[in-house]
Amino acid sequence: MTSPLLFLSGAGLPAWIWDDVRAALPTSTVAAYPSAGSLRDYATKVLNEAPERFTIVAHSIGGVIAGQLVAQAPDRVDGLLAVAASIPRAGQSFLTALPFPQKLIVRAVIRLAGTKPPEKAIRAGLAAGLEEPLVDRIVGEFSPESAALYRDTVAPGTFPARRGYLTTTADKEFPVALQQVYAKNLDPTWTHTLPTGHLPMLESPGDLSLAIKTFLES
Repeated sequence: MTSPLLFLSGAGLPAWIWDDVRAALPTSTVAAYPSAGSLRDYATKVLNEAPERFTIVAHSIGGVIAGQLVAQAPDRVDGLLAVAASIPRAGQSFLTALPFPQKLIVRAVIRLAGTKPPEKAIRAGLAAGLEEPLVDRIVGEFSPESAALYRDTVAPGTFPARRGYLTTTADKEFPVALQQVYAKNLDPTWTHTLPTGHLPMLESPGDLSLAIKTFLES
């Protein structure tokens, strides 16, 4: 029997982005993040509200939180599917796992402007490939995260035996080459690609649901 799914969203994204995907899958929850705090605080809040055992579906910076969950509670994690997710190595942060010079640019942007990207950047990168009403909703409901989520390093841990990486090949937020680095850090036992932008749960929810089912059955 598959353990409940725990969805870890990308930074600033509302829980409803997973609604269509979750409707086609077994029991699941979408993790709620704290409004402030360290990476450990994020992971602790998720663990306090999660089922006793679960399989993670992590998107974008949710992969950083997934790595911390594995470090803090390895016996509770049955599997991990990374969906266009940042997977730093132990001792890295989201920022230090970025290639040069992107890590310097993103660090400077966060220091000067905080963790909510400009509307133009959300439209051109994060929400690229979506229909305009969805883009407008993402822009309007985007919530900034704690800067510590980007800066804090992931504690050492061992990923579960069942682990997969799904690459989004039309992604303007995380280019394929960057996703390949993250996938290498995860060393997945299952891989898949979708021809979407960074938000496949909104651009192609049926295909993402099918991919998750296939991963669970692998």
